[in-house]
Amino acid sequence: MIKNVVLFLLGIVLLTGCNEKESNKEDSLLVIASQGSFMVGGKVLTHPGTFDPVNNFIPDGQTLHGDHAYVFYQTPVNARTYPLVFAHGFGQFSKTWETTPDGREGFQNIFLRRGFTTYIADQPRRGRAGRSTEAITITPAFDEQLWFNRFRVGIWPDYFEGVQFDRSEATLNQYYRQITPNTGPFDIDLYAEAYAALFDKIGPSILISHSQGGNVGWRTLLKTKNIKAIASYEPGGGLPFPEGTVTSDARTLNGKREAEEVPMEEFMEYTQIPIIIYFGDNLPETDERPELFEWTIRLRLAKEWAEVVNSYGGDVTVVHLPETGIYGNTHFPFSDLNNKEIADLLSAWLKEKKLDE
Repeated sequence: MIKNVVLFLLGIVLLTGCNEKESNKEDSLLVIASQGSFMVGGKVLTHPGTFDPVNNFIPDGQTLHGDHAYVFYQTPVNARTYPLVFAHGFGQFSKTWETTPDGREGFQNIFLRRGFTTYIADQPRRGRAGRSTEAITITPAFDEQLWFNRFRVGIWPDYFEGVQFDRSEATLNQYYRQITPNTGPFDIDLYAEAYAALFDKIGPSILISHSQGGNVGWRTLLKTKNIKAIASYEPGGGLPFPEGTVTSDARTLNGKREAEEVPMEEFMEYTQIPIIIYFGDNLPETDERPELFEWTIRLRLAKEWAEVVNSYGGDVTVVHLPETGIYGNTHFPFSDLNNKEIADLLSAWLKEKKLDE
């Protein structure tokens, strides 16, 4: 009898869904209408020769499917029109958007509760999409304190005052363990092709990118017509300026120029959709600590890019969180302790642009 009552009540929820206020409660029932996973994009190579079913350890005539992306999706009951596609950054995979290092809900679940279908992807040659068509040597990397600094948690072993990061040993342990290596050569265009294949498969959607994923997102926009908007958290590199208009020689620690010049026809594609870019806290005004100043350079360049795009009729907004009264955010605002407040900013922007219907 009790079991039947529970099933009946669950059926009511499935039929009526949860209103937005209820779905935002941390302890509310999260009802998934459907979920699943698939691979998208990639290549198929065939080794020269003829396949021998007896000596089948010989590669002759055999195929290799690789360089695809892995995608996991969830659809809530009464989903909004446009799904969210999440693109991770360098050294990361889809875990970036899942449970936070300190055990709270990440953007995947937060936005499911707000009625959005979510697609979280592992780009080609990373994470669960590790089957590469090209070789690379992977060696152990003793570099975690480097990333502690560059991701602006603090200056090892000290945390920044007021940083929105839990200081427990268990949290730091989880934070480091979500770092994962490339399993093939680094290739931004290859990643963009896979993401474009995803957008072509699922239809009009909104891209949410982070760090290196920002660069991938700029390239992806040119390869598909199904990106309705882009929200990017601290994008790293590849900002596309019209040819002959770049005045900044901003470069990253590895010496690579941050701005890219593209033909005007390509540049105009960035004026056709709304774009918002977010940067966190602890960005120094000088290059005394180059690993931190690198993000200051990127913020300044993003503001310059926004002015150029908007001068051609575009709609780019750059948000420096401390300028809005939000302090302490690291390179990962969407998984910081105040990630629901960060999510609220994105929700407000989506509503303003009529992308949450």
